[in-house]
Amino acid sequence: MDQYSYIANSDAAYVDQLYQSYKQDPQSVDESWQQFFKGFEFSLTYGEKANGKTNGAATNGAATNGQSSAPAVDTKHADPSDREKEVSVASLIKAYRSRGHLLATTNPLKPRKDRQPRVDLPDYALSDADLDTVFESGKLLGIGPATLRTIMESLRKIYAGNIGFEYMYIRELDVKNWLRNKIEKEALTFTPTLDEKKRILEKLNEATVLENFLATKYLGQKRFSLEGGEATIPALDTIISTAAELGVEEVMIGMAHRGRLNVLANILGKSYESIFDGFEGNVPEQVHGDGDVKYHLGYASLTETPTGKQINVKLAPNPSHLEAVNPVVEGFVRAQADEEYNGDFDKILPILIHGDAAVAGQGIVYEVTQMAKLAGYQTGGTIHFVINNQVGFTTDFEDARSSIYCSDIAKIIDAPIFHVNGDDPEAVIFCAKLAVEFREKFNRDVFIDMVCYRRYGHNESDEPKFTQPTMYSLIDKHPNPREIYNQLLIKRGDVDAELASRMDTEFKKQLQDRLDRVKQKAEIPYKPLRLDLDWAELRFSTPEDFDQSPATGVSAETLDTIGKALVTIPEGFKPLKQIDKLLKDRQQMLFETKQINWGTAELLAYGSVLAEGKLVRLSGQDVQRGTFSHRHAVLHDAETNQAYSSLDHIREGQPTFQIYNSLLSEYGVLGFEFGYAMANPHALTIWEAQFGDFSNGAQVMVDQFISAGESKWGIMNGLVMLLPHGYEGQGPEHSNARPERYLQLCAEYNMVVANISTPANFFHLLRRQLVWPFRKPLVVMSPKSLLRHPKCVSSMDELTKGSFQEVIGDSYAQAKKVKRVLLCTGKVYYELLEKQQADQRDDVAIVRLEQLAPLPVKQLNAVLEPYKKAEYVWVQEETENTGYWTYLLRVGIAQTLNMRVVSREAAASPATGYAKVHTQEQAELIQKAFA
Repeated sequence: MDQYSYIANSDAAYVDQLYQSYKQDPQSVDESWQQFFKGFEFSLTYGEKANGKTNGAATNGAATNGQSSAPAVDTKHADPSDREKEVSVASLIKAYRSRGHLLATTNPLKPRKDRQPRVDLPDYALSDADLDTVFESGKLLGIGPATLRTIMESLRKIYAGNIGFEYMYIRELDVKNWLRNKIEKEALTFTPTLDEKKRILEKLNEATVLENFLATKYLGQKRFSLEGGEATIPALDTIISTAAELGVEEVMIGMAHRGRLNVLANILGKSYESIFDGFEGNVPEQVHGDGDVKYHLGYASLTETPTGKQINVKLAPNPSHLEAVNPVVEGFVRAQADEEYNGDFDKILPILIHGDAAVAGQGIVYEVTQMAKLAGYQTGGTIHFVINNQVGFTTDFEDARSSIYCSDIAKIIDAPIFHVNGDDPEAVIFCAKLAVEFREKFNRDVFIDMVCYRRYGHNESDEPKFTQPTMYSLIDKHPNPREIYNQLLIKRGDVDAELASRMDTEFKKQLQDRLDRVKQKAEIPYKPLRLDLDWAELRFSTPEDFDQSPATGVSAETLDTIGKALVTIPEGFKPLKQIDKLLKDRQQMLFETKQINWGTAELLAYGSVLAEGKLVRLSGQDVQRGTFSHRHAVLHDAETNQAYSSLDHIREGQPTFQIYNSLLSEYGVLGFEFGYAMANPHALTIWEAQFGDFSNGAQVMVDQFISAGESKWGIMNGLVMLLPHGYEGQGPEHSNARPERYLQLCAEYNMVVANISTPANFFHLLRRQLVWPFRKPLVVMSPKSLLRHPKCVSSMDELTKGSFQEVIGDSYAQAKKVKRVLLCTGKVYYELLEKQQADQRDDVAIVRLEQLAPLPVKQLNAVLEPYKKAEYVWVQEETENTGYWTYLLRVGIAQTLNMRVVSREAAASPATGYAKVHTQEQAELIQKAFA
């Protein structure tokens, strides 16, 4: 027995520790341990042996908690050796709760790898001779005093059957107790009703027959089938139905391509004709843009549960970048909860469906998981459903992760995990129900890891036996989940033997009829929500919309009201000295000189939107203060650290200014804000990068969602990206936001890219986002040094009238004298201006292109009209192969104007890392522009 003593001793010490806590405060341990300690004359003899010390606990069988208690069942309890075994049984129960999942029969294909769970009797100084001894420890399981044999049978059924539960790492006692009670009481007694069994079989039939039918009719075409994981359909059906019964009104699903067609048809009710059209390659009658492949598309419907409850169900569109949709779904849900449900997360449920390789291997999953409990990003808990195929493309799971489970990431936020055998649909729906109940009660994440298999290769034309010959030999012989469940029901006598066969035949006939005669035209209806109707009032843009910006001025009275809020702090609030100066500077700008800087104009823009009753949401790293200490939208008391948001106090009934310092994430947070803007057309939603180049880490969101979402999926989005950009000698990383990348993605009026040079123009640019009768993503190369440049100011009058200026002409040079026109954008303008005026070069005009895409050709031509005979030079501080020059060549304006470029030389690195070299390069650049 010595070889196992370290295990038994460890657990005995744990029981000892629990008992000491119980003596101090009975409520400090969970209910089952309270009953155990209360009902049994407990002795710490065994615990003292384990620890090798005496701690004053009773060793003579006397009660240690001031109570006298006689053994309830077995008089042998008075014997110290039996008391030791009692502790061992308690330790064994704890071990099953902690490690029983390692024994659980969750793999439908083969026995599981031995993970050494250490739950055998010898591990706890017990043997077969003890099996018929009655132990008080049975109370820990809620079955009362029981024989060790009965205790072991219960433990195996609960913790080592087709479900493996992981939850003992959860630190909140009430959460852990709730889960334990649900698991240990309901797992022993769970039996679906006859109607539930028929519903499971019906959904399995739908899932199975659809896949078989598509495989027959569209041989070899990619469909990323659900075969092997068909229990996903009854699982989702159960999740949605249970959620509806608990008061959820809307579900938002995010998933990759595997199984999407099945989910579209059998969960959201998309018509089969629409799905068949995708295989036929037909273009829908109403389509905007270029469309996307059938297994990337989203959908929405109004679903009715078996009990007649209605619930809105949406499936988000998603590219091939697997988990990229996760933050988008979370942002969408947060926006809906904020606006549609008045902050009630219980009304809307996010479901994320993962693949096993992706959930373990994609960093975005970690980012989104870390967002789950943060004030700015929480959504009331997400149900994560892992379709665990035990393979990633062609990679075995042993090579796909270092962790035991693909779902281990759940543990970083104390989310419970239910591992379940995908061939046992009743176990799957037990997990589904439990997950929904848990989420609705505690508003936190929960994971279901459904272990199944992928019947074919990565796609239907792939040969999986090239890389997994033994696994696929097993799969070839393995019946599908529907067949297995059907045989089980027949064996149990739950349904007659003909039911499944009849359902199968009828469903195949229905599919054939629909394909042959295109009989089903109607989709399941969708009941638009308020925000859906708001989107419906908007339209897609036309080229003419960009010929002139709409009026975006704000009344002087409104600006005055916002200004007062920006300079007022609560009574007793003690700002830092620097903040006190900031407030005085704001007061002077707003009410004396009437000349405002960038940060003030920005806050006035936000305040004007809030004053109109519309929402403003700004997030990113350090946005409350601003990376460059220019914004200070949230002030902190120097003594108490209490926060105060000035823009929350403009007028009664206004929305709260949602400004959140984000976690250190770009990919996840940008995706979240895209999702937020996708839900609410009247929210000014902004993500700010700490430095512009930080957006590199979120490039998937830019490429797959922001730039292409309207064309691929017909969805508009007004998200704003603020990317600090400009050459000030800060080295290659923090000089360049890579504007050429965003400009390369611009076509068909898909998004706006701008580099603004005045606070007033920035004010109007932000307001234009919500004034337009359509929505476009906006990418702004925002300033750093210009935030405090003495000439980068605007008058208050410029905010009360006019609109955004796509092009700003020269107000210094004399048109008749002008021989050269320098065209530029952003910060370099002020350096050119300084040279122009210092040298009194009234023969050189400087024209600012404030909006680069869509290129404002008409506005530019109007500004250049007086300079028809002049030479045109494009000036940029970026290297020739970065910045804007290649874009101007691509769109043809450089050739039309016979324009040449002045820039830094083409280089592999965006900028020099040496301040003196930068200064020299910048001086040469400006000199060359005027030479």
